[in-house]
Formats: sequence, structure tokens, C-alpha cells
Amino acid sequence: MQPDATALAELVRTGRATPRELVEEAVAGLRRVDPDLQAVVHDRTEQALAEAAGPLPDGPLRGVPFVVKDLAMQTAGDPYHGGTRLLQRLDWRADHDTHLATAFRAAGLVTIAKTKTPELGSVPTTEPLAHGPAHNPWDLGRSPGGSSGGSAALVAAGVVPVGHGGDGGGSLRCPAASCGIIGLKPSRGRISPGPDLGEMWAGFATEGVMTRTVRDMALFLDVMAGARPGDPYTAVPPVRPFVAEVGAAPGRLRIGIAGGLGDVVVDPACRAAVEATAALLADLGHDVAAAHPAALDDIDRFLRSFGAVVAAQTAAEVDALEAMVGRPVGPDDLEPSNLFVVERGRRMTTGAYLAALGRLHAYTREIAGFWDAGYDLLVLPTLPVPSTPLGWFGEGHEGRQRVRDHVAFTAPFNVTGQPAISLPLGTDPDGRPVGVQIVGPANGEALLLRIAAQLESTAPWADRRPTVHV
Repeated sequence: MQPDATALAELVRTGRATPRELVEEAVAGLRRVDPDLQAVVHDRTEQALAEAAGPLPDGPLRGVPFVVKDLAMQTAGDPYHGGTRLLQRLDWRADHDTHLATAFRAAGLVTIAKTKTPELGSVPTTEPLAHGPAHNPWDLGRSPGGSSGGSAALVAAGVVPVGHGGDGGGSLRCPAASCGIIGLKPSRGRISPGPDLGEMWAGFATEGVMTRTVRDMALFLDVMAGARPGDPYTAVPPVRPFVAEVGAAPGRLRIGIAGGLGDVVVDPACRAAVEATAALLADLGHDVAAAHPAALDDIDRFLRSFGAVVAAQTAAEVDALEAMVGRPVGPDDLEPSNLFVVERGRRMTTGAYLAALGRLHAYTREIAGFWDAGYDLLVLPTLPVPSTPLGWFGEGHEGRQRVRDHVAFTAPFNVTGQPAISLPLGTDPDGRPVGVQIVGPANGEALLLRIAAQLESTAPWADRRPTVHV
């Protein structure tokens, strides 16, 4: 099995490898596969090699190579485009580190590249007009998912063990499912979005990482988690480090299973992966039953309010972008789908925005009732299809309908703020990976890590390799 970040850090800690050697190997892998994947938008290999040769913070991940999504997190001196042609033309560069970037640096990570994202992270595929599409290492004609698709492709291809991303409607879990790796959306408030923001997308969005192993996910969660002064809200702190949960007995759990939701057509391979996971959980001694919150089936009711809030938030993002560059943003600066969303957001009244947010808060209480009724976890597909061909979402009404179905299983838990993890527990008839999503209670990352580790040890996936691999 290819070493994960935990193993690489141990090699450095014990003197069996140097940070420079680890980074050299990652750079060689990147140069080998990225001509096919086209996942990189900003190459940092020369800076990374220099950083690895010099003094690094003595953190738990010293010398481990890493990639960063070019959205939300900013690193001082590096280009920052957010998938937009506007910032690309201006060669915009960040003048400071965000809090998460500071945490990653302190851990000793070495960033070798910044990765592609769709413009403003607004769709579940990574095909920005500014930089062209990224490709899925399992099938180059397919998308690696989005909006963290560039990072997911490089982790799946073995270039780095872990990649940064963000999740506002499934953008860590969706690419993880498409690329056959792990994606965890942490609880609301678990990771600070400061110093520039108090919340992202009204608290729906959070940053995180995608990994190949559960223990790496736990280690990175320990690195990322924690409140910063001025954060408007924070998650309940864990009772012990998250790495201590890997291998800990989860106990006998009551688990609800949903193979589909509402009217969304689910690919048979995705249903089969959920059913196989349910059987595996039952064999492990858990109480498994077909059950899920009824509110999840009312997809259009949810998405009307979710879409309204996202439109207002996107309009505010573009207002901030205009302030950054000192001029209005026009049709040549944004893709048509985002112009449509921004126009909708700018037409919205304050009262309409607050009413939509209020409806989503009420929806959250409906979902929470499922856990109050005694369920510990919910298992359902991450996506309704294993992966999508490049260009599948398109523009206009048909594209919006496809986005609607694609995020129906993930976006609700951005709104509720619950942690949710996608695990690569299935495959389709062509051998492509299929993700299964497990949703935990509020502040329940510890339980998710325990059950994920139990499934990983019972049905391991780490040795599966895509067509394009280092």
C-alpha cells in the first residue's frame, strides 16, 4: 500500500527520509500525471523544494507534501484566482495567510501546488472556463467532481496523500466519491474561516481535506480544528484527540439506511453500494433499518430556500470581488451560470433572504428529529451516479436540474451543520468507485471516525488504483 501522510511523517520523524526527499518524489509524480489530469492551476514545485530543504516547523506532518484548492484558503504570496477569469487576468496574489493556512504551515506541510476549482466553487464539477477542465484519474473523459475536484484527482492518483478542499453543498464529499477517496465535511464551526470571514455561505460551507485513509483524516482534523478569537460560533470541542478515535470501538449503533431520496433517479451501482454497506454494518453487530428523515424527500422545498440563500451569498461575494479589484464585474468576468445566480441574488430583498434562512433553520429542526428519535447514524448515497462525463452539467435549465439531483444527498447536511463522510465502499460495473455517505449527529466527528475505521478495516479500499496513477 502506498504510504499515507501518517506514515510519511513517521519516516521524517525517525530520520528514514528527509522532507526534501518526500517532496521530490511528490513533484516527480505530479509531473508524471498532471499532463493527463490537468488538476493544477498554480505550480509551487520550485518553492516547495526550497521550503523542504530549509527549516520546517516541527509539527505532526513535517515534510509531508500537500496540495491546496484555489478557493477560500489563501497563502501569502501565492496566486489566488477562485476559478475566475477576472483574477486570472490580474494575476491576483494573496497578501496574507488565512487561519487554516497558518495551521497547515505550523503542522509542517509543504504545498507543492494549488488545484483547480470551478468558478467560485459554484457547481459539482471542476471545469472552469478560466483554466479548463480537470480530469478524473479513473476515466479521463469524466469529471473528478467538484468543487474540490483538482485536489481529489491528485490524491486519488497518488501524488499526495491528502488534499485541501471546501464543502458548501457537497464539494468535499462529491469529488471524494467520484475519485475513490475519503471526504469529510466537518461540523459547522469546527474549522475557523478567519481572519477574513466569520462564516461562509451563512454557515453552510466549511473547509476540510480529502484523504486515502481514515487515520489521516483524523490527524488532519486535529490539525485543522479549533476556535479562533472572534469566531461567531464554534463546534463542541472533542473530549480527546480525533486520532484516538481510529480503532476505538463504536459500540452497537442504531443506523438508518436510505438507498434514495424523493424523485432523484439513483444509479443501480450507488444503491447497491448502500445496500452492501448496510449488510456489512449488520454483520458488524449494528442495528440497521430502512429509515431516514422524511424532510429529506422534499428536495424542491429544500433547494428553493437553499438556492435563495446561496444566490444572495454569491452576490455578496461578487460585491466583495468588485471592491478587491476596484471596478464592476461584467459578463466577460464571470461564467453565465454565475451571472444568473448573482442577478438573482441582487434582486432579492432582505426580507426574502431572511425568510429563506428561517425556513432552512426550521428544516434543520426537522432533520434533527431523526437523531432525537434514537438513531446514531444515517447511511445513504453520496451521489446518485458514480461520476459524470465532462460537460454533463452544461448551462441553462437542464444543467440546473442535473445540479439539483447531484447535490440532493449532500447539501442538506451543509444546512444542518452535521458532520458527514463519504467512503469509497462500492464500485460500478466498469470498476469506477462509488461513494457511500454516512451522516453523524451534531458535533459527531468522533463517532464518524470510529465507524469509518471499522468499515475500512473490514472492507479496505486503499489498494485500489485508478488508471492514471504515479
